[in-house]
Amino acid sequence: MTHSRRSVLKRGGGLLAAGAATSLAGCSGAADEGSAEFDGGYAAFFTLNDWANEVVGDRASFEDPVEVGRLGHGWTPDGTLAADVASTDAFVYLDSPEFAWAQDLAATLETDYDSVAVVDALADVEDDLLDWDHSHGSQDEENHDEENHDEENHDEENHDEENQNDRQYDPHVWVDPVLAGRMVETIATGLGEADPENADAYADNAAAYAEELDDVDDAFASIAESAERGVAVIAGHNSFQYLEARYGFRLHSPVGVSPQNEPSQGEIADTIELVNAEGIDTILYDRFASTTLAETIVENSDATETRAVSPAGGTTEEWNDAGYGYLEQMTEVNVPAFERAFGAQ
Repeated sequence: MTHSRRSVLKRGGGLLAAGAATSLAGCSGAADEGSAEFDGGYAAFFTLNDWANEVVGDRASFEDPVEVGRLGHGWTPDGTLAADVASTDAFVYLDSPEFAWAQDLAATLETDYDSVAVVDALADVEDDLLDWDHSHGSQDEENHDEENHDEENHDEENHDEENQNDRQYDPHVWVDPVLAGRMVETIATGLGEADPENADAYADNAAAYAEELDDVDDAFASIAESAERGVAVIAGHNSFQYLEARYGFRLHSPVGVSPQNEPSQGEIADTIELVNAEGIDTILYDRFASTTLAETIVENSDATETRAVSPAGGTTEEWNDAGYGYLEQMTEVNVPAFERAFGAQ
């Protein structure tokens, strides 16, 4: 994907002018009205909404337009969302084509609604984004490569331009608790600029939340340190390569990283062989996807159980009723599942 650098907070499509009093207001002409005019707004999906509400505390509130049970990427808003967001004070999003609807909405707000603060939570972690290679299955790729040799030669002529314009990044940066802390700080900074009277409170709330994220970081570091094996299997697309990069363990997926991929019989067989060779007992699967592949691997291998993990980009009715936010999904769902999968209990 092409990731364009956006400022943390924009007005009218332009970078905020440093020191300009009106640029710090939550809405046009609000510099003299103060924080009484800042009530909150929308965040593009579950995790950002959770973080934004943690940052503002009881001083404002944010809404998630994505319904329970759905993830924010691949989602399509209804026709009233732009107007709903434009009537609020802030929109928190990720400047990522995996959330194209949010990019489009942010662009509209920046162009037509200078009363809305637009906060890109990716603004300070761009250098840490990982490539997202949608390919998988070496044999299929090799056959495809041979059949399209002439086309590849043509592609090489435009290699530099494609790398510049079509580089794709894995959007699941929020699963890394260290990068999550920086994103929360970015949100606090952006909202503090929109609501300067409460900026210190937002910064304090973000710092307190970062301490809880430190506990999540410690938990995954402990898993990596005490793991009986260096690889686990996730039967679905891998949303956790940021965790792999941070902690050094490896997740094998017969699907790869793209939810559009379907595993071949050979890839499933290779995965079963890996499960048996590594003595893997627990097969992970994405809570927001089908359990069929995980059950197939268990039925045909020495593994004995499946265990759900969450990409933490959405919520379920059960978790919503239990009051689970991002922290609870990571600590109550992902940490125990990773402990079992890597033999780190």
